[in-house]
Amino acid sequence: MSDVDAPAPPRHRLRRVLLGALTALLSVNLWTGSPLLAVWLGSRLERAIGSLSMAAVGVVILALAIQSIILLRLLAALNRSYDALIGREPKRWQSPWLTSLGAERKDTAAAKQPLSAVEKFVIASVVLAVCGFEVWFFFFAGSSLPRTA
Repeated sequence: MSDVDAPAPPRHRLRRVLLGALTALLSVNLWTGSPLLAVWLGSRLERAIGSLSMAAVGVVILALAIQSIILLRLLAALNRSYDALIGREPKRWQSPWLTSLGAERKDTAAAKQPLSAVEKFVIASVVLAVCGFEVWFFFFAGSSLPRTA
């Protein structure tokens, strides 16, 4: 039995649940809260100016980029914390363009490593976000095309 399969003490179980809850919260906010906050900030600027301007659009884009970077870094830190908690060796990350093609064939151990709970939460949030968008788009959004009588 490996360290990952061993039953965790109650204190570690509570920390794992807390890390999972934080991961779920951050990954959902990556798709919902962050864009809504960026649009709200842009609307505040638009209301102050009086009409839609490139400054308002720039604020939305800049706010969304900054929030996404912050949330992604927090998710990466949660993943490292979770891996340390369960005793998993940290993954060494290398930019794809700095990796030789021969190294991809040799690195099969990383492909066999199971997904961490943080990665599973993020995957689930992406799937739920896409499904939610599709339901909204096809059933609730309505057509933006002009209606002719």
